[in-house]
Amino acid sequence: MELAPSLHRLGGSTLVNSYLVADETGVTLIDAGLPGYWNDFARELAAMGRSIDDVRGVVLTHGDTDHVGFAERLRRERGVPVYVHSADAGRARGEVSKPMSGWGPVKIGSLLGFLWYSGRKGGLRVPPLTEVVPIDDGATLDLPGSPRVMHMPGHTPGSIAIHVPAVDAVFVGDEFTTRNVLTGVEGPAIAPFTLDPESAKASWARLDGIDARWLLVGHGDPWDGGVAEALREARAR
Repeated sequence: MELAPSLHRLGGSTLVNSYLVADETGVTLIDAGLPGYWNDFARELAAMGRSIDDVRGVVLTHGDTDHVGFAERLRRERGVPVYVHSADAGRARGEVSKPMSGWGPVKIGSLLGFLWYSGRKGGLRVPPLTEVVPIDDGATLDLPGSPRVMHMPGHTPGSIAIHVPAVDAVFVGDEFTTRNVLTGVEGPAIAPFTLDPESAKASWARLDGIDARWLLVGHGDPWDGGVAEALREARAR
């Protein structure tokens, strides 16, 4: 799905999101969703006039399995490097299990819908990464779009936001949600399964002053009302 020139979203549902950023040097994949997105990935690249050979790197907003998705297949079959914050490298490699905490309220229908969708798309068996490229706060990666890394611990220790001024976007993974997968409640807010909610909210200050139209989340509809307004709504909840 094209959001803007050079900016596309993967997947037929906003329950789990991945994004593509393109420029004249190739394509950057931000998060790899679920293993079953592989065919969606190829189709979306074709819609952009690109192919898998144009993909220069994968940047993970954090190491949870519903963001690792098909990244290992892309790394193994095509040699595409996968970047993740050093504090989440072990999680992305499957060496660290995420505690079952931070759920918050649950509506059974929303939970079952999320589990059904994830299972249908291979989310119950996500191959861990065997190699990662560790990154840290402040790095500007030599990838299409020149993504800049902003460490935002809270959801996980190594959660990051990725600022790509070239497409007027900040990719925030699960530091925010615009649709809570456990309740169905919509609007910018802290995401469920956040390990340290107070740290996550404190990390939002990293986004203050960033003038970008798009705030792109791991779960929920793309937000195009500006980063400042998303922050205002999330803090008001």
